[in-house]
Amino acid sequence: MAKVTGLGGVFYVVKDPEATRAWYREVLGIDGEYGPQLDWSEETAEKPYSLISHFADDKYVRPGKGGFMINLRVDDCVAIVEQLKAKGVEVLGYADEGYGRFAWILDPDGVKIELWQQMEAP
Repeated sequence: MAKVTGLGGVFYVVKDPEATRAWYREVLGIDGEYGPQLDWSEETAEKPYSLISHFADDKYVRPGKGGFMINLRVDDCVAIVEQLKAKGVEVLGYADEGYGRFAWILDPDGVKIELWQQMEAP
């Protein structure tokens, strides 16, 4: 059975994403290609991580409410999408980007949830 395996990241809207990223880098020592990145495991082929990402507007988190989105790691995105559909959950979209598979849903309060299966980089 497919399951959530951890937190993939926190995504929220800030006034100045570059300044916020600089603060995380300078004050907390957290940096990464797409924003502050926390590596939670030893080196592996997948190198799992959690990401804190900042956006100047809410386009990416729409149609979610509140200016943020929760990204959850999953072990089998295709299977969990089918499980969700079988439970009557509307899947807003699905994408296979090569480096990861993604699907999007809304929770009962309208918060957007991004399901993410990390794949090895090509």
